[in-house]
Amino acid sequence: MIIDTHAHYDADGFDTDREELLASMYEGGIEKIVNVCAAIDELEDTVKLVEKYPFIYGAVGVHPDDADKMTQETLDEIRRISHMDKMVAIGEIGLDYYWHKEEAEHQIQQKMFRAQMDIAREEKLPFMIHSREAAEDTLNIVREYMQGGMYGGIIHCFSYSKEIAVEYLKMGLYLGIGGVVTFKNARKLKEVVEYAPLSQLVLETDSPYLAPEPNRGKRNSSLNLPYVARAIADLKGITVEEVIDVTKQNAEKLLGI
Repeated sequence: MIIDTHAHYDADGFDTDREELLASMYEGGIEKIVNVCAAIDELEDTVKLVEKYPFIYGAVGVHPDDADKMTQETLDEIRRISHMDKMVAIGEIGLDYYWHKEEAEHQIQQKMFRAQMDIAREEKLPFMIHSREAAEDTLNIVREYMQGGMYGGIIHCFSYSKEIAVEYLKMGLYLGIGGVVTFKNARKLKEVVEYAPLSQLVLETDSPYLAPEPNRGKRNSSLNLPYVARAIADLKGITVEEVIDVTKQNAEKLLGI
């Protein structure tokens, strides 16, 4: 049975069949799912899913795209929700410079990234980090925090080089691997997966985004994770069963589920 460590079942893309789809998960080999909050207005949506479905856990945080909308009240709400049952991480948080090019925007993102890392440390929860075109700044902030008092974390949808992966692995962090590893042009990620210890990988989908081959371009769901496990197994020359078993143990250990 597989654990999906990163999905967004509160997204609009599931509005037409969310209940039916989630009801099919166990039969499809999916044991547990972590629904990860992103936007400020989705905080309560994650709470509702966690409360409704016994196999869904939650991560609470605000994506860097919403950093400029965050206030002290937002941070207080994240802290409040983090105390709830089945909330297992602070995320997804981090930096995204792809759409945000101005230095002033980068400063705001960094401020709110740090503020949420403070919550993770104070509440003794692992973190889930989003980083896009912000490799150096993300690594520097994570390295700064990992010098003391943190409780581990996942670099979600890892997309950087092997050299950067090495730095995160040395800190004892986990790399989140999803559908991109199945893409023919994902050379850098395949190299990272070949190199990284299986004991530091977790499976994720980022549903409804980033569906793997052969469903690339379609709506993603946790039911596609066997394709990801197969791709990892092929790269490492091991069985799919070993990939599923070890990544499940990794998720359970880090997230306490």
